[in-house]
Amino acid sequence: MIDTVRNALVLLEDVSVRLHGEVLFQNISFEVKTGEHWAVIGNQEKGRSALLETIAGHLPVVSGNVTYPFLSQFQLNNPVQSPPTSWQKPVSLVSSRHNFSSLSGTETLFYQQRYNASAADDAPTVEEHLANVRPFTDTPVWTIERAVAALDLHPLLSKRLIKLSNGETRRVLLAAALLRNPAILLLENPLVGLDVRSRQYFIQLVSTITESGITVIMTTSPDEIPDAITHVAVWKEGQALRTMPRHAFEGSETATEQEQDKPDVKEIKTLLADHTPPAFEVIVGMEDVSVRYGNKTVLNNINWQVRQGERWALVGHNGAGKSTLLSLINGDNPQAYANKVILFDRRRGSGESIWDIKRHIGFVSPELFQYFPGGQTCEEVVESGFYDSVGLHRERDPLKRERVLRWMKLLQVEELAWKVFRNVSVSNQRLCLLARALVKNPALLILDEPCQGFASAQQRHFRSLIDTICASSNITLIYVSHYQHEIPESVTKVMQMEQGKAFVL
Repeated sequence: MIDTVRNALVLLEDVSVRLHGEVLFQNISFEVKTGEHWAVIGNQEKGRSALLETIAGHLPVVSGNVTYPFLSQFQLNNPVQSPPTSWQKPVSLVSSRHNFSSLSGTETLFYQQRYNASAADDAPTVEEHLANVRPFTDTPVWTIERAVAALDLHPLLSKRLIKLSNGETRRVLLAAALLRNPAILLLENPLVGLDVRSRQYFIQLVSTITESGITVIMTTSPDEIPDAITHVAVWKEGQALRTMPRHAFEGSETATEQEQDKPDVKEIKTLLADHTPPAFEVIVGMEDVSVRYGNKTVLNNINWQVRQGERWALVGHNGAGKSTLLSLINGDNPQAYANKVILFDRRRGSGESIWDIKRHIGFVSPELFQYFPGGQTCEEVVESGFYDSVGLHRERDPLKRERVLRWMKLLQVEELAWKVFRNVSVSNQRLCLLARALVKNPALLILDEPCQGFASAQQRHFRSLIDTICASSNITLIYVSHYQHEIPESVTKVMQMEQGKAFVL
């Protein structure tokens, strides 16, 4: 036991954690020794996230002990930045959500701010954000220059945080975590939202991080474990946390998932029959559309026509311009007025309001997930889809509530109806936002990376649900994904974006 403690960085002994009256995990023991790097996998999603939060010191421990045997020596070695009187532990956590603040420090950033020029100016640039990061060590290994180079952030330094794509945001979050030069780096599903090239680069980057002396503990899927990981913890629902060396995991059974139930086709058809969207000829029409921010051209002469009933895949690397293109369609970006954009047979700027546009659209995106407020119940979040509001701000409607619960059941989250949105797992939050997009039977369904963070069985179930909806209605679909296996079979057309340009394949 003496040697174990001496070599341990983190030691959890019979730890139980409770938050908002809910037990997140109970009687868990977990040890990380010097030289070890861990991947935590399995379908115990809330437990896995809570484990990282507990190691970071963000959650209340109701029983058991969490100790950091290395801490006193670390503080002796770094008396300026991490003196013995400091309450902070040299641990950095990169979670699924960011906590960016405005320059004034008076508010957190909000979703509509991305496309409001005056409001966006209150968001820091990437360079300003990184310049404010304080390291834990007196002699940092990860400097701004090294972090910016390692994560290819030079082109983003002058960009406002609110303007970043999902993949760009994750790179900035990781850079900020590295600039703190922690002893332990905690990563929650770090590969989610990254395109193929970025994922491959990240796997190599993890090796560079571990070689710099930082211990990495990450949650991920069984088939996305970086080479630098030495140990694996498997945590499945209803089972204890099992730990093993990497080689033992690779020689054992992996996280085999049970096939989820197929969607209820009859129920889907009944719900779709309750409300038929109006008929249109052109859902989206763009002619030589360009979007610029200062000297930066984000979209360059886009020509695209989407007719009712067509199903499109929109593909391209992180930062290619996909989110900006979708913001023109969803009514969020005022630069639509300066371009020739037709939505639902009407030219933008011809007298329609933003709500006239949004009432025909069901929409979900990583950015909406990032900024969606968490204080309401999951049921209220889904019902807000009827009104295209970010949260429910009116009295509940009993008839709409019945429809909400039916869609939640189709997405297998009906038991979460009365749970507070922020308190459910990340994948369940995403499923609730998907139900929000579907609940009003929109003419156009825009799904921007809808399967982020889903297990394989969840992905298959959702793809089957979308294919059933498409087979049973004249819905128009725009589906964004970095991965071919995530795209539903009902998709028959593809547009690829690259550096702000678009090519129909």
